[in-house]
Amino acid sequence: MKKDIKRVVIKVGTNVLTNKDNRIVRPIIHEIVRQIAEVYEQDVLPVLISSGSVIAGKEVVGDCQINNKEIRRQVFSSVGQPRMMRTYYETFHDYGLRCAQILATKRDFTPGVWRENMINCYEGLLAEGIIPIANEDDATSVSSTMFTDNDELASLIAELINADMLILLTDTNGFYNGHPNRDDTSIIRTVKATDNLERYIQKSEKGEAEGRGGMGSKLKIAQQTASKEITTYIANGKRDNVIVDIINGETVGTKFVA
Repeated sequence: MKKDIKRVVIKVGTNVLTNKDNRIVRPIIHEIVRQIAEVYEQDVLPVLISSGSVIAGKEVVGDCQINNKEIRRQVFSSVGQPRMMRTYYETFHDYGLRCAQILATKRDFTPGVWRENMINCYEGLLAEGIIPIANEDDATSVSSTMFTDNDELASLIAELINADMLILLTDTNGFYNGHPNRDDTSIIRTVKATDNLERYIQKSEKGEAEGRGGMGSKLKIAQQTASKEITTYIANGKRDNVIVDIINGETVGTKFVA
């Protein structure tokens, strides 16, 4: 492990945790946890931001009879969040690690007592060697306190705990200079916080229960985070050993620097 990496925030998107039928894939969760256990053994303190609660809840509830989309999301999240945490708890336990759940809204990052309370929670858990697992509190958040997506939450947490690195795991290999499926495009390996790359963003529609974020959001968040001297990566969460390789300095995904 690189000696200068002491704290890393790892965000796992819904598309990483699911298959083409939008069902949660447990072996992927196991692989993410295995890598976190490996970096923890090397004295790197990790924080995990995990999406997936809404789609995990939808698997259980099925065809919800509620017409209101936002209420459906609350129901799915309320059912899916304990399901996700049960899987994480059992998997971390298999590797001899403890984990904790932290649900948040934007209000919790407001300067003052809310922010100080969040800092105390994270610092207390990290001091005890407990892996924090964060997610947006979809069950209770309202539009004014919602994050743009979990990429924004991950960035705020990285700043909150003075992380050395933020890793945004998605289902593509990095940030491309065109559509990833075209033969004439390639991954941009290094991006500066001031680079203007909006022209490369591809628009796409999101289905219900899928993650809210897209590559446009990731580009914005990655550059903002890098500008704060927190090295940020966008990489494929389904790639073998992706977290460990990034922390070891391998050429993986797209690296964002100040």
